[in-house]
Amino acid sequence: MKKRNLIAITAAALTVAGLATAPSAFAADALTAHHRTSAAAASVDQVEPWLKVVNTGTTTVPLSEVKIRYYFQSDTPDVGYRFACSWAVRGCGNVTGQFGTLTGGPADRYLEVGFTSGAGTLSPGTDSGDLQLRFYRTNWSRIVQSDDYSYRADSSYSAWNRVTVHRGSTLLWGTPPGGTGPTTTTTTTTSSNPGSGPALFDDFNYSSSGDSRISQRGWTVRSGGGGPGVPGATWDPSRVTFPTVGGQKVMRLDSWNNGSAAAQTEMFHQRKFFEGTYAARVKFSDAPVFGPDGDHVVQTFFTITPLNAPMDPNYGELDFEYLPNGGWGEPANVMYETTWETYQNEPWLADNTHTAQRQSYAGWHDLVIQVSGGRVKYFIDGAQVADHGDKYYPETPMSINFNLWFISGGLVGSGAERAYQQEVDWVYFAKDRVLSPAQVTSAVNGYRGSGVDHVDNV
Repeated sequence: MKKRNLIAITAAALTVAGLATAPSAFAADALTAHHRTSAAAASVDQVEPWLKVVNTGTTTVPLSEVKIRYYFQSDTPDVGYRFACSWAVRGCGNVTGQFGTLTGGPADRYLEVGFTSGAGTLSPGTDSGDLQLRFYRTNWSRIVQSDDYSYRADSSYSAWNRVTVHRGSTLLWGTPPGGTGPTTTTTTTTSSNPGSGPALFDDFNYSSSGDSRISQRGWTVRSGGGGPGVPGATWDPSRVTFPTVGGQKVMRLDSWNNGSAAAQTEMFHQRKFFEGTYAARVKFSDAPVFGPDGDHVVQTFFTITPLNAPMDPNYGELDFEYLPNGGWGEPANVMYETTWETYQNEPWLADNTHTAQRQSYAGWHDLVIQVSGGRVKYFIDGAQVADHGDKYYPETPMSINFNLWFISGGLVGSGAERAYQQEVDWVYFAKDRVLSPAQVTSAVNGYRGSGVDHVDNV
């Protein structure tokens, strides 16, 4: 059989030393890998290579024939790796990931990213769009990535020749790390994130309020003083714990008082969330875990923008607030959904609208807030309970918060110690997407079914 002549690939590819050349069947193909990362630290809990494939050639290429390889050095002990797609322009359902091994070079593993036919084609002059990818060790132990062959700390996309692009068995872009070729093609299963856009999901798989991953992932466990609450109350991080309940890790807020002094609890995420769908599974309680009952206590899931000045027009707040013993003029159990325009403290003046359900909500409940198109809709266990909007619609990004606190003047007249608890199973946010409660449940089940306990690409 007559041998095909080997030719150079593209002018761009010629600048990369060590490139393999392509057979004439792919002579007009020129695909370039662009890379950035959203997790640049030397040591991380998951590696986050974000990739684009750019077609600088003259032919249209089916993405189902394209593979991208990201090379790294395995950490010891070798417990295996899992792949996940957080978001992709072509849809995470059309992106695959598997792991291969190498020997004798500066990398002994690679992540190979592929596409299904549903990803479509890549015509000349276009790119694949974002592939926001990540992988992690099966036991979620730390990964040292600073010594990985394909690692680069850049936060902006640019061409990177240590990520390779292949069509079939032909190398089209990049410089592999050398060593002996693949000895296996798959070392773990693939998983994809449900949904088709940026999201936050947290399963609260933390060891304690001092777990370093809490702050690394954008959370703050509140400490010190300040409102709301009874005068002189402190916010106590040690009372925010992460026990296993029913086989799942939960965040537990445990707030205490003795009729005068009080220790309250709060955990909140950074301020970057605006339109989309907010959700959490929360367990409310009607009675203290010990001590006398009757305090006016507030158990919450809410979003908020800081108040920069009295009656700040850019203030925003969306609340689920459960008062098991009443308060604020209510004699018994009440759940409030409140949407705020603004307020001032002195003298007190509030500009908000609210809806209330006067019943017990003790136990687990799925809470959803949809923020879109000038309307804020609240759901409890799949049923819509409130619809607010107009001037009360938020204008600026907000933080996500959970807290458990005591209303000033609402403690019963006993000096005995008592404590109330609230638990949170998970929290979820889908940016710029209106999801039904059923779709939220499906997304959360998808994360858990894939072994994913944290995602944040918002």
